[in-house]
Amino acid sequence: IFIDPPYNTKSAFEHYDDNLEHAQWLSMMLPRLQLLRELLREDGSIWVTIDDNEAHYLKVLMDEVFGRKNFMANVVWQKRYSRDNNSAMGDVHDNVLCYARYPELFKRARNLVEPDSKTRSAYRNPTNDVKGPWRLVPMTGAGLRPNQQYPITTPSGKIIYPPSGRHWSVLQPKFLEQVASGQVFFGKNGDSQPGFRRYLSEVEGLVPWTWWPHEEVGHTDESKKEVMAIFGDDNAFDTPKPERLLQRIVHIATNPNDLILDSFLGSGTTAAVAQKMGRRWIGIEMGEHAKTHCVPRLQKVIDGEQGGISKAVNWQGGGSFRFMQL
Repeated sequence: IFIDPPYNTKSAFEHYDDNLEHAQWLSMMLPRLQLLRELLREDGSIWVTIDDNEAHYLKVLMDEVFGRKNFMANVVWQKRYSRDNNSAMGDVHDNVLCYARYPELFKRARNLVEPDSKTRSAYRNPTNDVKGPWRLVPMTGAGLRPNQQYPITTPSGKIIYPPSGRHWSVLQPKFLEQVASGQVFFGKNGDSQPGFRRYLSEVEGLVPWTWWPHEEVGHTDESKKEVMAIFGDDNAFDTPKPERLLQRIVHIATNPNDLILDSFLGSGTTAAVAQKMGRRWIGIEMGEHAKTHCVPRLQKVIDGEQGGISKAVNWQGGGSFRFMQL
């Protein structure tokens, strides 16, 4: 489940009301969260975007509904990349609260994220290794283990012991196997402390963390341009989320053909991203923009529009959806 509820910022937007009294806002959210919890699969998760105006109160509310032990993360999304010189403190982030129905099941089911450019840049190939780029991983661990304090003879003939207070991270027979297979690197002159080659091709992915910079998942200017390209300048939605932000969440939390629910569908971003990523989806909206924004946007997706993440996921169009009015 992903929802982007009104932030209760005391603002009046064209497409929805965001001006509730604080207690009213909490009273609006509580029964919805209670129902959404019942709809979660056992290995499922719920992700909620919110800013600091209500984030801490929403955290307490979600602790009550989902259980504190089921809190997974407060992701910090860098929604802006330029400074706001009109504020006492510039507001550049939103929060994404994530709870799981059962954390251990979610941990086993969640997907890793692709290595970012900074991570990839650490892998090089100065030795023209046929296995491709690699980085050096130290082969020592903290503490003294007598059976892992053995001497190592480098290719240059130099004898090396573990640094003071440390031990080699593998037993000697295993180390010799790795030397024979070319996994151990002794420096360009063959006389340095050994390390293991970790190849980029062996990196399956990275464990998600809670800092999501705009370079990785987009920002508010990007999302505005996405909806303006679809609806035009005069009919754009007020507070859309970038498709790349939803792509990250959908990738971590689901697999192809899984079912995604967004009960605050807004301009239809969640449904658009889910369709492009091969997921099934249910979107719910109360306002007229279900007809004026969600339906036209999803029809464009079906027809193969090339905005947002389309090129990144090689989206060419296809599929269908049903529109129901209750």
